Amino acid sequence: MSGTVEERTVDFLTCRVCNTLYTDPCTLTCDHTFCRKCVTSYIQTKPDAVQSRTIPCPCCRQDTKVTDPSKPVEEWAGQIKPSIIIQRLTDIHDAEHISTDRSDTQQCYVCWELGETTLAALWCPDCEVPLCDRCVRTHRASPASREHQLTELSRKLRRKRNRNLLCTDHTDEQVKFLCMDCRKLICQSCSVHHHRRCESVVTIKSQLPLLKSGLVMKRKIIQNALQNKRTKKSKHESKIKRLAETNRCIRGHIRAITEVVVENIKLKEQQLLDELDAITRNITSDTLTVLELEEIEMQMYRQHSEFLDQALVSDSEMDLYDAYQVWEFGSKDIGDGSNKESTGKVDDIKFTPNLENVQNILDDLQLGKIDVTYEEVQKPSSYCLLYDTMDGWTDVNEPEPYLRDNTVIVVNGTETVVVTDWNEQSVKSFYTRKDNLCHSKISLRNSPFAVARFKETQVIVTIPRSRQMVTVQVTPDLQLLSTIHSSKGYYSVAVLNPASLVAGAINCVDILDMKGNALRTISGLGDELPFTYPYYISVSSKGNILVSDCWKGVAKCLTSEGDVVWTYAPGLDKAIGDPCGIVATRTGYVLLADRRLNKVVQLTEKGKFVRDVITTRDDIKSPLGLSVDGHDSLCVCDKDGIKRFILML
Repeated sequence: MSGTVEERTVDFLTCRVCNTLYTDPCTLTCDHTFCRKCVTSYIQTKPDAVQSRTIPCPCCRQDTKVTDPSKPVEEWAGQIKPSIIIQRLTDIHDAEHISTDRSDTQQCYVCWELGETTLAALWCPDCEVPLCDRCVRTHRASPASREHQLTELSRKLRRKRNRNLLCTDHTDEQVKFLCMDCRKLICQSCSVHHHRRCESVVTIKSQLPLLKSGLVMKRKIIQNALQNKRTKKSKHESKIKRLAETNRCIRGHIRAITEVVVENIKLKEQQLLDELDAITRNITSDTLTVLELEEIEMQMYRQHSEFLDQALVSDSEMDLYDAYQVWEFGSKDIGDGSNKESTGKVDDIKFTPNLENVQNILDDLQLGKIDVTYEEVQKPSSYCLLYDTMDGWTDVNEPEPYLRDNTVIVVNGTETVVVTDWNEQSVKSFYTRKDNLCHSKISLRNSPFAVARFKETQVIVTIPRSRQMVTVQVTPDLQLLSTIHSSKGYYSVAVLNPASLVAGAINCVDILDMKGNALRTISGLGDELPFTYPYYISVSSKGNILVSDCWKGVAKCLTSEGDVVWTYAPGLDKAIGDPCGIVATRTGYVLLADRRLNKVVQLTEKGKFVRDVITTRDDIKSPLGLSVDGHDSLCVCDKDGIKRFILML
């Protein structure tokens, strides 16, 4: 069986052009995979493909469009997206065979490739090959492998190889940086020469937690999509069975109605036949009566004729006279009898079929009507996709959660949602570990309101009734660090810069230092109070302050000095019921929750209304706090708990 599995594995990883294991595999649009060099060689043998500027598949002949056909033909294959999964499977297969082939003899792989036999001294886990002392020195001197951590051969450490990617512009340097502005992997030289003006160039290693959390999020999305497809498949299968049963029932009804119609037609037929028989009997009876009268008259005529014959042969004058007198008085009754029949008699029976009327009746005949009912098709959510939900409970005995605000941070590669529970007077964290939903909780002496990211793995929480703010360490379990006492009961809070906070209390928005001391208050024009209940605050990527005021029903954008950048208020073309959570995305859009109207709206960077992003059709109910993670996915606290959406803005 193992041989069969091995043969299938090799067959799966074999290029259909060169019949060897894949080297730098790339996948065409038809999903067939080949070595990149094989694709290049195949293109050069097809002049028609070069002329049409497409890459034909050697298997199915389907064409793949070239992204930049102006480049030389030799570089066309380089524009095809690499098949990372197949490359990884090929690497694993090669590593297993190298490890198996060399584990017994412990010979240097490089020397063995050159036809020499040299005992190995160390093992390179990155390249997954044994090396002798001479090759170790070469390995450490090479720029491409100088950072590989070699281990003792006796330990036979077989960890996964960390695939090193070389820069396409500087082929002797490894890609170690990520330009967030250009969203491109670069090397050290590229960061100095080509990306020195970019604002955000970070190491790939620093982004690993974010990348991992993004992959976890995408896995959840795929799992949800798969479950939705399973549900739809089950519905379609049930629908097919239901349609078959419905078809059987309707066919029975049609046959039953047809039988009723046929019975009625047969009844009409019988009525006509009965009418024909009755008319025939009546006519026959009348004709028989006439026939009997005719027989009587014929007998009488014969008797008269005989009497006349006797008178004519008699010599008696009196006989002749009597016969004449009888003729004179009886001649009036002698004739063909036509004068007695003043009324017409039935002479014959005819049947005139009303074919036209029958045809019209058949044409108009409706045995029934087959109607088709349509499912109520909901308009697809064009701008968001719900991929995760949490009810906010940590204990069945606790009161029903009332989650006011949330923030999302990544701790050691684990994406953690931190929320404030007003009813339970606690701060909670929710995270996934080994595909299991885990949670942590810190109980407070009073109800918390807002939560915001304070430091990389810390959050700050407001407790307005106690005029306090607390800092909490997220590991992702929660640990209370410190308590900050303030002069006012602040509901909202956000980090303005590394040295100051911005917080909202009733009738004011203040700038605080990190110890909670008020530095200044953002005031309005004259005696006008700019805010009444600024319960939700956040800071945009440009350092502007975003505030929503539920009492005034407005949202404002302010500079750090307090100048109003824009105001979003009710108008003819928009409505605000109860503005709550407000947050800005990495691309500059502003998202505003409306608890009363059950929606989240999208505003431009200048505060102009764009669209309703999330509505009741997306299963949102009284949204409150909003937060956006590093992937621009939106986390919402609503009546049901916590809901996470992928935004498609």
